[in-house]
Amino acid sequence: MGLKLRVNPGIAALLTAVLLASTVARAEDVLPSWREGPARDAIIAFVGAVTKEGADSYVPPVERVATFDNDGTLWSEQPVYFQLLFALDRIRALAPQHPEWKDTEPFKSAISGDMEGLKAGGMDGLMKIVAASHTGVTADEFAAAARTWLGASRHPQTGKPYTEMVYQPMLELLDYLRANEFSVFIVSGGGIDFLRVFAEEVYGVAPEQVVGSTLEAHFELRDGIPVIVRDAKVSLIDDKAGKPVGIYRHIGRRPIFAAGNSDGDLQMLQYTTIPRSSADTRPRFGLIVRHTDAEREYAYDRQSAIGKLDQALDEAPRRGWLVVDMKKDWRTVYPGA
Repeated sequence: MGLKLRVNPGIAALLTAVLLASTVARAEDVLPSWREGPARDAIIAFVGAVTKEGADSYVPPVERVATFDNDGTLWSEQPVYFQLLFALDRIRALAPQHPEWKDTEPFKSAISGDMEGLKAGGMDGLMKIVAASHTGVTADEFAAAARTWLGASRHPQTGKPYTEMVYQPMLELLDYLRANEFSVFIVSGGGIDFLRVFAEEVYGVAPEQVVGSTLEAHFELRDGIPVIVRDAKVSLIDDKAGKPVGIYRHIGRRPIFAAGNSDGDLQMLQYTTIPRSSADTRPRFGLIVRHTDAEREYAYDRQSAIGKLDQALDEAPRRGWLVVDMKKDWRTVYPGA
């Protein structure tokens, strides 16, 4: 004879209320620093679609690759790229050994502190500064120097450590994707070895999941100890058209989710979201962080020398990319704010 369980109607109602409250609480826990609205809803809807087993939109976990730019997407990039400030300190220290720099750009601007001159040089100028200031040392020596600088230096306007100039809503987005079995990669124009110093601690992104601009290197035995020595030759500028190349080389899978903030991310967004054929019906998501909040962070886009957002902003409506309005869509910007 089967056992019949009788539940008091009052208790049943209470249990139902608790379950409903729990469901609401879980929904509110998703991306809590994002304001309720179309941007947050679009992200949640996409993740729900690709993780729903049995649905036509389902994507197996192994193929859920998400790529994120760093500068201006995961942390601030104004008044100049943070890695450039690190490189400038090293250039000034090395300048006495290179008298020719005083008449050669971008080194002339670097030594004199001419930030407008440095901005005019763009990513190519930055890579020259990086190549000159980041080479001739071992990988371990470089990592130690970068770690020391990050620990001691502060943002010139906020006074925060640079590793606290990260965006809380984007940290939540990284965690949300990982909780739904996405593999999250950083794909940045910044130096790969600089990023690897802090990416795991700050973003939870392991060194092997960082793709960035890369210098050549070689192996040596120094006093019997194996070392990697950084060479003064660039093997990849991981910006603009270089980003899809970096993804191809390092990841080997085409992403289904990509986030950026500038025209430097345009090709990564195109590579991620444009179908390769009419048979390619897999859901794909492009996200652009638009800097609209001069009070809590910075406001800039089409005319900015750093993080210029122009062509990608025009293309976003046609491609269906989500443009996140920092001022409207984010409850807070920095952790603990």
